Amino acid sequence: MSDDVLAGRHLVHSYGAGPRRIDVLRDVSLAVRAGEFAALVGRSGSGKTTLLQILGLLAAPAGGDVIIDGAPVRGATNSALARLRRDTLGFVFQAGNLLPQHDAVGNVLMPWNGSRAAGQARAMELLERFGIAERAHHRPDELSGGEQQRVALARALVNEPRIILADEPTGSLDLENERTLLRLLRELADEGTAVLVITHSNSVAAATDTTWRLVDGRVSRMERSGPEAPPAHEAHR
Repeated sequence: MSDDVLAGRHLVHSYGAGPRRIDVLRDVSLAVRAGEFAALVGRSGSGKTTLLQILGLLAAPAGGDVIIDGAPVRGATNSALARLRRDTLGFVFQAGNLLPQHDAVGNVLMPWNGSRAAGQARAMELLERFGIAERAHHRPDELSGGEQQRVALARALVNEPRIILADEPTGSLDLENERTLLRLLRELADEGTAVLVITHSNSVAAATDTTWRLVDGRVSRMERSGPEAPPAHEAHR
């Protein structure tokens, strides 16, 4: 039995029509296992974010299937998709996407669907784990970029998802904060969470177990026997 938690099978997607049609994804298949830390690498405009949105059930492909825990999601109702996004998937974005009117705890609690007391306890547990419990009641404009990303990661984890999808999560971080975030993602994978990061950075990809490369709408897989220490930090564009 496969231990793939998330998979895309023969995904196809395009924009436009006729002579202006752009085929972004051409028969793309990939999978991420429980406990695997994977990277999807590609140039800007290659379709990485489109693929991540499809895998994250934020967009529907023109063809092919997304499979979560062995079950295709094609035909699922909007409410079923929303439950999967809330309970099974956690999202981290480059800019953090924190709500400025809420403090760190309030941002972590945004996807929470349980009791307020249990949510507060869970949020503080995560903020403490990530070394920012003392910043729990600070708003985003009072946090550093690295602290904001750790809050965003805590928000992604508040419902204990089986899968973390991260879109260029280190793109605006300095070297120290990049290494901190990669270490936290590695810990999550070691605990059994499936982690997929999209990036243009070779140093980020080198810290993962598996690299998928997206070129001309197709993916190819390059595996390593284990994580490597990130090389000298690449300048982020």
